[in-house]
Amino acid sequence: MTTTVGAPGTPRRYFHSLWLLSARDLKVRYSTSALGYLWSVLDPLVMSAIYWFVFTQVFQRSAGEQPYIIFLISALLPWVWFNTSVGDFTRAFKKDSRLVRSTAIPRSIWVNRIVLSKGIEFLFSLPVLVIFVVVNMLVENDPEFTAHIGWGILWFPVAVVWQTVLLVGLGLLVAPLCALYTDLERTTALILRALFYATPIIYSVRDLPGAFETIGAFNPLAGIMTLYRMAFFPDQWDPAVVLIGAAVTLVIFVLGVWTFRTLERPVLKEL
Repeated sequence: MTTTVGAPGTPRRYFHSLWLLSARDLKVRYSTSALGYLWSVLDPLVMSAIYWFVFTQVFQRSAGEQPYIIFLISALLPWVWFNTSVGDFTRAFKKDSRLVRSTAIPRSIWVNRIVLSKGIEFLFSLPVLVIFVVVNMLVENDPEFTAHIGWGILWFPVAVVWQTVLLVGLGLLVAPLCALYTDLERTTALILRALFYATPIIYSVRDLPGAFETIGAFNPLAGIMTLYRMAFFPDQWDPAVVLIGAAVTLVIFVLGVWTFRTLERPVLKEL
């Protein structure tokens, strides 16, 4: 197995190993499930249906934009990528502890493989958004409730790259800390639950009252969700939210790299 994963050397060998590990994760995930790929679609689809029903049929919401289902899904899909990745970061080293100790490739690959495999699942789930947009455009007669694709779609790949950088930084920070302090795994799960409601998914940053709008801008996911939604809701553009979020992401990435380099040896001893 060690020879399959590879040895230290060129970046090409590293990325080849990264792809092999990510492909293995996807193969295991889909081969052991009867529904396979459909789980990448069903999870965000069910979540979207629940929140759409609650906030449009049960409560008279004033947050978000129309069509609300598109507004919701365009942020829920990247949130699933974020949530599942951070959840897996807490077990990144313990899950394959023997391989982590025995292989000679940089240990950061055990974090990056999660980002890549979950990112591929995110791309697999995008047909959900496409289907809802197409159906909305075909059946909705009211222009106010019709989705329109604009120039903002050019921000979509930027949002993907931005989220990748954020996740890599968080992974390098969370993975070694959780390997050393087991209680942090449950703490991370609690933080993720709270972060869902602190992130503009079912609402936008502009819907936050007063000072909370400024505070919300320091959540890097706020800027990321803004860019994802730009394809359909250009009015969501807020340069302050985007710039502040990008700066916070850079800080998290640098902190993650420093933490990982500092704790790599203690983690190997703990494993």
